[in-house]
Amino acid sequence: MDDDAPRQGLAQTLGLVLRPLVSGLVGSAEPLPADRPWPPRLRDTRLRRIPFSVVMQVIDLIIAVSIGFGTYSLLATETAKRGLQVSSGELGIAAFLLALPMALRERHPVAAWRLLCAAMFYTGMQHWLNVPFPPGGSVAGVLVLYTVAVRSPLNLTVGAGLWSVLGVLLVDRRTGGGAAVFVVVPLLVGAFVRLRQKTRDELAERERAAARELAEQRKRHREAEAVLKERQRIARELHDVVAHHMSMIAIQAEAAPYTVPEVPDKIRQELKEIRATALDALTEMRRILGVLRSEDGAETAPQPGLDRLDALVWAARGAGLTVNTSVIGDLSAVPQGVALSAYRILQEALSNVMRHAPGAVVDVELIQREGILLLSVINGPPAEGRRASPLSPPGEGHGLVGMRERAAMLGGGVTAKPTPEGGFAVTATLPLRSAA
Repeated sequence: MDDDAPRQGLAQTLGLVLRPLVSGLVGSAEPLPADRPWPPRLRDTRLRRIPFSVVMQVIDLIIAVSIGFGTYSLLATETAKRGLQVSSGELGIAAFLLALPMALRERHPVAAWRLLCAAMFYTGMQHWLNVPFPPGGSVAGVLVLYTVAVRSPLNLTVGAGLWSVLGVLLVDRRTGGGAAVFVVVPLLVGAFVRLRQKTRDELAERERAAARELAEQRKRHREAEAVLKERQRIARELHDVVAHHMSMIAIQAEAAPYTVPEVPDKIRQELKEIRATALDALTEMRRILGVLRSEDGAETAPQPGLDRLDALVWAARGAGLTVNTSVIGDLSAVPQGVALSAYRILQEALSNVMRHAPGAVVDVELIQREGILLLSVINGPPAEGRRASPLSPPGEGHGLVGMRERAAMLGGGVTAKPTPEGGFAVTATLPLRSAA
């Protein structure tokens, strides 16, 4: 086991060295962002109208042209002074290969670095100058290496540094140490900038995720609040309905002995108990639900039912809708609690049509049969030239939530969905037996 430890350590060391070297040969940089933002200090200037990537590419092309002409002039002058017989074509190709990486730096930084390494190694081995490398190529090398470090993973950045230093030492060992500084510094700066960008992007993503979570929580809170408010409203209305019936039971039980003179004492006592039970139930219900009532007593008025259907339709027509009604069955047999919920559902459905499809044609149908009340409100698209109210865009508001809550409390259900014609359909099923 002791003999395996050195081998494992050696294998790990070789892996740490070989992975960057291989990555430098076959690795690739991250793609250029499609919408590259301007630096913060320049975002409020007129330059922001031009894409930042276009500006950078133009700058690189200007630098590339300067490096190309400057390198060619320098090579031609120095080779002539030293009496070297080098054709102008060879010098032109060398200058072009040293300048081309700058033109490729933004789009293909790793390919630009590899091309520059080959061009620098070739010109350095020719010894056309008194220095190992052309100055223009060194400038391009600093910029290209910086871009490689900013746009590449760590293995590739380290590999680029190792291959570059190796190339420098192969060309000239005497100045290799100083030249290595020009390799390491831009790589370190680029790696620091990349780390900073990654950290900033992660923080921004966390902030966006937190904002999405907060928006989702607010949405859930609004929905829960809408359900709670609707349940409170339904509880108040049911309180009024039940209170009316319980009061009638108590009054009738109290008045019954006086309508017939000869009422047996046993019956009279039972009527007293009925009255007392009704009053106790009424008191208990008011104690539990009384906190839900408004303090000003504004909701103690009689609650609407299906007997006010005509008034509801008339109001919708007055708002510009074309309403067609169809009633099948005896609506007077609908219990008051069901009639109240049915009225509120119809009222909310017609209000939604007024907001989202002004001037539309609406078909309202009520069917009462086999102990079930069926409602449907189907509207077409808005009338020509009419638009939905900007104050109530679709998807905001809690009308559908309230309708579903009302139907659910009666043991029924509500469906709401768009129609193929561009309108909307709301259908509700309300059982009568459970309410009774």
